[in-house]
Amino acid sequence: MKAIRFNPQVMFGLAAAIVTAAVVFTTLVGQYLSGFILSEFTEAMGETPGDPGTDATMSMLLSTYGIEIVVGFLSPVLTGLLIVAVSRAVIGQKVSVGQTARSKRVWAVLGFTLLLGLAQAVVLAAVIFVIVLLGVSVGGSGGVALSLALGLLAAAGMLVGWFWVLVRTLLVPPALMLEGKRFWPTITRAWRLTRGSFWRLLGIYLLVWIMMSVVVSIITFPGAIIASVLAVLEIGWASLLVLGITMILAYTLTITYQSAIIALLYIDVRMRREGLDLELARAAEATA
Repeated sequence: MKAIRFNPQVMFGLAAAIVTAAVVFTTLVGQYLSGFILSEFTEAMGETPGDPGTDATMSMLLSTYGIEIVVGFLSPVLTGLLIVAVSRAVIGQKVSVGQTARSKRVWAVLGFTLLLGLAQAVVLAAVIFVIVLLGVSVGGSGGVALSLALGLLAAAGMLVGWFWVLVRTLLVPPALMLEGKRFWPTITRAWRLTRGSFWRLLGIYLLVWIMMSVVVSIITFPGAIIASVLAVLEIGWASLLVLGITMILAYTLTITYQSAIIALLYIDVRMRREGLDLELARAAEATA
């Protein structure tokens, strides 16, 4: 929290700007897709187009899920940007929003996020393909039962694997942003940094995740109710506006706090294993 209070312009301002852009973009896309989906559906069913309330509700649902996906994708990138401000705050230095946003290392974080997402998609597609193939080869009700059983086992296994990979790669964004080394060696080094600290990092991350989920629910639940009422009353623009404002507020607060925690975890691990605290003390004395 001290790091956030030390430089709130960057910690909150940059986060709010990126989250707002993501929310506006996703809302516009959701509004377009809702009209397209409803139009195609009613045409296929041979019915007349739905009422404005239905259009607004569909748009609100698509926007909500779209915002969660886009913000979830951008979260590591934003974390990487905010980590610069946190790391400087540790030694008593401030960076401006412009200095943080111009950091070229963020492209490395974006590339890592894309590669990790692609790997997860490939694994998911491969698992689904194998399950379906086995189910079809058995055939009949036995094949359906086998597919369901394998699907449940695969879901449990992938959940465990996802948490494992999440923790082992948790320190990659700060390492890519702060160490200035080549891409793959930095990822390998960040992976090694989590050795011996896996359970501690997992526990802290889960605690932060639970806290942030509660905060998001507290902020967005009233907004979702108001937005739903406005959608039923066929005031679509007001519904999307309320939803967007609550999403921006919730995710700005949670991503900022989460980014600060990840940055401090990276610094803490390096202090424990590499004596980074001595280097930071010397750096603080040099800038005093």
